[in-house]
Amino acid sequence: MIREPHVAGYFYPSQKEPLIRELSQKIDRTSEKVPAIAVIVPHAGYMYSGKVAGAVYSSVEIPDRVVLLGPSHSPMTSRFALMREGAWGTPLGEVPIDSELADRILANTPLLSENSEAHQGEHSIEVQLPFLSYLNPGISIVPISSTYFASLPDLEELGHAVAAAIRRQEGSVLIVASTDMSHQVQEATAREKDFLAIDRINALDPKGLYEVVQREQISMCGFQATTAALTAALDLGAEQAELIAYRTSGDATGDYSSVVGYAGIRVV
Repeated sequence: MIREPHVAGYFYPSQKEPLIRELSQKIDRTSEKVPAIAVIVPHAGYMYSGKVAGAVYSSVEIPDRVVLLGPSHSPMTSRFALMREGAWGTPLGEVPIDSELADRILANTPLLSENSEAHQGEHSIEVQLPFLSYLNPGISIVPISSTYFASLPDLEELGHAVAAAIRRQEGSVLIVASTDMSHQVQEATAREKDFLAIDRINALDPKGLYEVVQREQISMCGFQATTAALTAALDLGAEQAELIAYRTSGDATGDYSSVVGYAGIRVV
């Protein structure tokens, strides 16, 4: 099964050469790169959030295997949906799914279902693939979508399941959590609320992140994917998280009256 691109030509260029040109403007190949356990990156159109995503991806080594956790912006029939075989098409070529790693994760929690249909129209994972395959054309992936209804215990279970599978895997695996931050609020409000969440991420506090987003009503669409990713990262020995870049859509449009926030964070 090939999962065809859904937002190519809308969120990012649909043709190979224009896409490479755009990626080359947002990625610094000369920057120092460190091994990372996880990254948190935005998933808006590249004109809005591409600089933040590019800064994060420029700062880390991209191994051959990547587990991607992203929110579903459409209804799903299970808490978490994994696509376990086939490939995802991109303008740069097909990115295969690592079925062996996917099966290991599936075996670790009954909350996770194999459901390729849940991924067909969802952009939160798709927009990460050009960045990843541009930096490492040999990657394989495990894509996992989550619903908004997943609870903190659900997310902790998913994070533990991902980490347990990665520990059994030879070679490095990068976890990518895909999320935008505050949506459609004034710039000052976005920064105030977003940095409440960023502070919890930087503290490696998945429970605190989940709770502050709920308490402060922060419209961070992928906070649950990020909670699971942080849980997994802690299991894998994470010691530090660092904000690499923060911007809002106002930086691209000049309109700061109603913005979306974008944070890029590295976990090592």
